[in-house]
Amino acid sequence: MTSRYRGLTVWVKLITFYELAVGMKSTLSHLIHYEPSNLQYLYEKRALPDNYRGMLALLRNENGTEKYVGCDLCEAACPSRVIAVVSAEVPAEPTKRYAREYSMDMTRCLFYGLRVQACPVDALAMTKEYEWAVYDKRDLSLHKQQLLAIGDRTFQTREKRRGFQHPNLAVFTIASSNHPSQAC
Repeated sequence: MTSRYRGLTVWVKLITFYELAVGMKSTLSHLIHYEPSNLQYLYEKRALPDNYRGMLALLRNENGTEKYVGCDLCEAACPSRVIAVVSAEVPAEPTKRYAREYSMDMTRCLFYGLRVQACPVDALAMTKEYEWAVYDKRDLSLHKQQLLAIGDRTFQTREKRRGFQHPNLAVFTIASSNHPSQAC
């Protein structure tokens, strides 16, 4: 008896196009209760997630000096070879280096963020800028001053300059006054 009833149900669904009616019900409910989700682009901007990787920026210290120390690790870590760095030594101090030239071709950038992670002094950051419309793609080849300007307008609050190159170095230096207190 149940097989005859099941066969009848399948036959009725086949004749009445049941699956089609269920699909059309979903489509019509969306059509009736439709609310547009567009943004008026120039006046409203989309909220980007915190981990969004946009334009690269060079950062400065609190006193206005650049944080980049010319170690060239960002150039080595970049998989698409976008960055070109020419490092030089500070004339008075041969152990300190700086970037004499820093250029980046944004047309080839893949926005991995590996160069930001490779920086030992946190001198590079990815901003949330995504509006880079230009008429000539040669305008997307950025040099050091342009990248510093991007960092200045994006990150207004700046870090204090570290006294040591590595943050854990202060713990092992006896002459340092900021070593952790000993619990006895």
